[in-house]
Amino acid sequence: MSHHRPSFQRHTVLCCLAALVAAGLIGSTAEAIERYVVPDESAGGPFYARLERGFVHMTDQWVAVAFYRDPGCVRVNFNMLNFFDFANIPAIFGCTLTVHGLEIWKNGVASDTGPMQSKLFGNGAVPVWFVSVPDFNVAAADNKVTILELQSLPSLRKGYATFFEETLHPAGAAVQTMLHISSSGWLEDGAAFQYEATEAGGQLTNVRIRFR
Repeated sequence: MSHHRPSFQRHTVLCCLAALVAAGLIGSTAEAIERYVVPDESAGGPFYARLERGFVHMTDQWVAVAFYRDPGCVRVNFNMLNFFDFANIPAIFGCTLTVHGLEIWKNGVASDTGPMQSKLFGNGAVPVWFVSVPDFNVAAADNKVTILELQSLPSLRKGYATFFEETLHPAGAAVQTMLHISSSGWLEDGAAFQYEATEAGGQLTNVRIRFR
């Protein structure tokens, strides 16, 4: 089943843009601001999944990894803790996105290192993998975690978020950095899950992972 729904994506993104303007987060007539619809106008950043050194989304029991691109496209020797796979540009942009949304750039892609804001929505089945904290710590003991290591962990539980939203003000581009993810869906074993995470000011402030 195809996840590419341009009309739905554009409608969702335009609603998001209107909300940002109404909230005063971006100027409605600011000449320098550039806005890009993902994936219609932007292929997103050179990353596969929300897994980053120093910002691993974990509780005392579980680690969550949400995939922005098809997990099958992750290079087998790539250290996922690095988040960005610059060495795989431009091929990474050919990897299927599991999300769509909007990027706000202050001066445009030719001048900025990244968007100052982005809002992403799931395409209906965002892959989210969960592994136990002890298993993850063993895999990351050498400061490297590959997709093959994640797949081999005994505690791995694979799921798909039927609801996924992410708001990001990234470091290096936004004045006040933040990340908030809210998602829910189903595991392959039939259990339901809820996964939320918040980062603010360069600190991971809250992670919630629940199964039922």
